[in-house]
Amino acid sequence: KNTRPEIAVRSKLHKAGYRFRLHVEGLPGKPDIVLKKYKTIIFVNGCFWHRHKGCKRASIPSTRVDFWQAKFESNIARDQKNLSRLKEAKWKVCLVWECEIDKISRRTEKLLELANEIVQPLDI
Repeated sequence: KNTRPEIAVRSKLHKAGYRFRLHVEGLPGKPDIVLKKYKTIIFVNGCFWHRHKGCKRASIPSTRVDFWQAKFESNIARDQKNLSRLKEAKWKVCLVWECEIDKISRRTEKLLELANEIVQPLDI
């Protein structure tokens, strides 16, 4: 909770005029950010703990490798279960990775574009 990457995303969303709730207990995984009005959830994941594929921050410690491997597999399974439950409940889910926060302006623009599409449906 309240990590630097999470605070950065929350700040950008708030400045853009979005209001949200934090860590809602009744939802699977206690999502980092909940935009209830838009039925959208944002998880700000740490690359190390949530195993961001291809990211240098997702390394495995050199000691107690079996322990860490089991821990990471458990985290991944829990995340997948929570995402499935949220999608079944018709929530839109967005994942933001810690390493992407360094590129916050580009990623946040994409996130805000997603939010604007939710607010203003596209004409087809």
